[in-house]
Amino acid sequence: MKICIIGLGYVGLPLAHAFSSKYTVVGFDINEERIAELQRGYDRTFELSIAQLQEARENGMRFCTNLADIAQCNIFIITVPTPIDKSNKPDLTPLIKASQSVGKVLKKEDIVIYESTVYPGVTEEVCVVELERVSGLKFNVDFFCGYSPERINPGDKNHTVTNILKITSGSTPQIADKVDALYASIILAGTHKASSIKVAEAAKVIENTQRDVNIALINELALIFRTMNIDTHDVLQAAATKWNFIKLKPGLVGGHCIGVDPYYLTYKAEELGYRANLILGARQINNGMAKFVADRVIRLMIQKDMKIKNAQVLILGLSFKENCPDIRNTKVIDIITELQTYGCVLSVYDPVVDSDEAMREYGLKLENNPNINAYDAVVLAVGHDAFLDLHVSPSQKLVVYDVKGVLSQYDERL
Repeated sequence: MKICIIGLGYVGLPLAHAFSSKYTVVGFDINEERIAELQRGYDRTFELSIAQLQEARENGMRFCTNLADIAQCNIFIITVPTPIDKSNKPDLTPLIKASQSVGKVLKKEDIVIYESTVYPGVTEEVCVVELERVSGLKFNVDFFCGYSPERINPGDKNHTVTNILKITSGSTPQIADKVDALYASIILAGTHKASSIKVAEAAKVIENTQRDVNIALINELALIFRTMNIDTHDVLQAAATKWNFIKLKPGLVGGHCIGVDPYYLTYKAEELGYRANLILGARQINNGMAKFVADRVIRLMIQKDMKIKNAQVLILGLSFKENCPDIRNTKVIDIITELQTYGCVLSVYDPVVDSDEAMREYGLKLENNPNINAYDAVVLAVGHDAFLDLHVSPSQKLVVYDVKGVLSQYDERL
């Protein structure tokens, strides 16, 4: 088998590395800069080390942007992003374009496997249509499909791709067996063969939806306990002494998974006439947490008789989660935007995030080792390891707000 991985981001690259230990692998991406970096042995996502990239190259893995270089492959695994638009509706453009690209080189007996998170039905009702149209081949006669949802946790060096149980599925029983065997050959944690592609799609989308709803509950509790002047973290620590209490922390819910995937499910549900009130309510709560944080910072500053307009505020962390450089759909930007509406002057420091990408995506110039005492307020927004030993003391001249609950001293934490 010759495997082509389409899309070399947080999901595709580690997967390509894993498969390269046993198979001939070609990594394809339309981003020429990304390919050039990987060919030099550098991964901007930090998912693979220099040694791992070198290992993959020694195993014969190649990177390319030219479709002609993947024409000889017979297994195509598509791992492109599935974002939402400004109206929170699924944007299937990357998935459709990737399917069209594969359709141009698709041959008889080839298998196309999708890993991108979608609502149930997308693989067979959207992607297959493009594969058939472009290739001129017949689905389940000339070519076949599978779906094996990604379970990558960016920045997690323990739960890596081969250590996470993998759901698999195929468009026929025989193909389902082949897809399952393919992943089972590299996934140490084992596989679970779903009964259909739609079941596998649904399983993936509810994984993150469940987490989103659970976090929304904790966030709502934080909002309630703030009105009671009770520390939410103390409450959670006490409640967690019960054996079956699910211990989560309040916080910002951004990124390209938990903050996005529920909208795929609610979109399809509404298309079929059902409004998912609980899921949408959870989204509303989680989307409002950044404004809540900004408002609390301003209130704390007022309590210390600080001037709000032109106040210097330092934000620690920009990425959507700790120890990860990904800034897609980060909710930290909402805190920044909200504080700017009060007239505050914002500075951002994140040693993990690429400064050029921050400027390109949000027009932000990142600070380099700022002097905390030069600011009126400090907001720790992301719990990077680099911030855990940070010594910052709140005073009459400095407000400290800890979103992540990791600082030893603070005026308030979420």
